[in-house]
Amino acid sequence: MLMLLFYVGPDRYALSCSQVVEVIPLVELRKLYHSPEYMAGLFNYRGSIVPVLDLCHLIRGSCSRHCLSTRIILVNYQQTNQNSRLIGLMAERVTDTVNVLESQFKEEAIRLENAAYLGKIIMDKEGTIQQLRLESLLSQQAQVFLLPIGETE
Repeated sequence: MLMLLFYVGPDRYALSCSQVVEVIPLVELRKLYHSPEYMAGLFNYRGSIVPVLDLCHLIRGSCSRHCLSTRIILVNYQQTNQNSRLIGLMAERVTDTVNVLESQFKEEAIRLENAAYLGKIIMDKEGTIQQLRLESLLSQQAQVFLLPIGETE
């Protein structure tokens, strides 16, 4: 399985490339006032308004640094109401992929109720890589926030 690597601080995380639509450079975002703190903003992607979540803020509580390797990972996020929505995930050091076998994943030692998006762990010569469970990334309340105007559950 091909995985896209990114960092949150010094820690490495991975997202299955099958979930990735495109990786784009950091673009100027329209700030959404009164939104959750992890919402970095909105931008126009080929005629569609796409919300962008800051993975560093969501996972660690601090904003992503605006570096050359900071990217927006576009994914089709499957919401609980079975609708799919294109969203952006801002992350640091999005520069590499790794090809791993399913058997290389180790079950995590701890399950955190408020961090259900943290998945299995892969060990390599550089340390650990934790898989991101895209389907568990947002709470149901946050998913409703991301529904396009006019749509309801």
